[in-house]
Amino acid sequence: MSKDSSYIYENRIIPKGLLVAIGGNEDKEHDLQIFNTILSLVNKKRKSIEIITTASSYPEEAGMAYYKVFTRDSENNVGLMHISTREQASDASLLKRITTADIIFFTGGDQLRITSVLGGTPIENEILRRYEQEFCIISGTSAGASAMSKTMICGGDSREALRKGTINVSIGIGLIDNAIIDTHFIERGRFSRLMQIVSMNPSNIGIGIGEDSGIVIKGGCILKAIGRGITVILDGQHLKYTNVADIDSDEAIAIENLVIHTIVNGYGYDLCEKKYLRPYDLDRINRIESEGNSSENN
Repeated sequence: MSKDSSYIYENRIIPKGLLVAIGGNEDKEHDLQIFNTILSLVNKKRKSIEIITTASSYPEEAGMAYYKVFTRDSENNVGLMHISTREQASDASLLKRITTADIIFFTGGDQLRITSVLGGTPIENEILRRYEQEFCIISGTSAGASAMSKTMICGGDSREALRKGTINVSIGIGLIDNAIIDTHFIERGRFSRLMQIVSMNPSNIGIGIGEDSGIVIKGGCILKAIGRGITVILDGQHLKYTNVADIDSDEAIAIENLVIHTIVNGYGYDLCEKKYLRPYDLDRINRIESEGNSSENN
């Protein structure tokens, strides 16, 4: 981004990679809009893609489903990583593949499998390093998307949400630290559980991604919606009151002034400035970036 841009954020590292989080149950047969978007972000004819199936109870089946999607273009070099133990997450040959991948894709399943198997291992450390220091795409669907954030939702029924202690959180991979991601958001009625988490962590933006939809996050800040569905943004920056610190476990939570936005394909949100972005705003940011890059190249 240009040094003159208002979209420069001081006192924080701007990652060079991109995040693509998908809400789950995406179309893998007919409308491949989300996957085409992921592929289009890498300016290479032959792309190196690694699919990590750690979250899945059926890794071979899950991996093959995405292998078929990414190999529709025969130019792509697609590999499967069925990493199920921490020992495998230290394997030098797998680590080398992570180091050279253009796209690293996490399948769905249980996000705790991702963090318990990969947490603190050379594989996770290399993914974090590449995202921060090099251009690459880190993508995931369902559990693979939820695990991206530093604070990760790992359990809790929406029907019991908005009662203290009913939603479980853990530490995620930590690719993004200013937001909390939930998936299957519209279809499984997960508004209440994300509301509860944001009321407890109002400095973080809640991102609820619907099925067959996704988001692209650039520079750790600029979020753009993709796909056919809806993404919901829960913003707690103007939260006036919540009783969550004063009530006992299982008591109902009161929340005043939690702001809700919805974004669809072409709309976005600035996670750092906490601003809604219309298509015009995203176009303006892109123009500023292009002008900045042109100035640096001259």
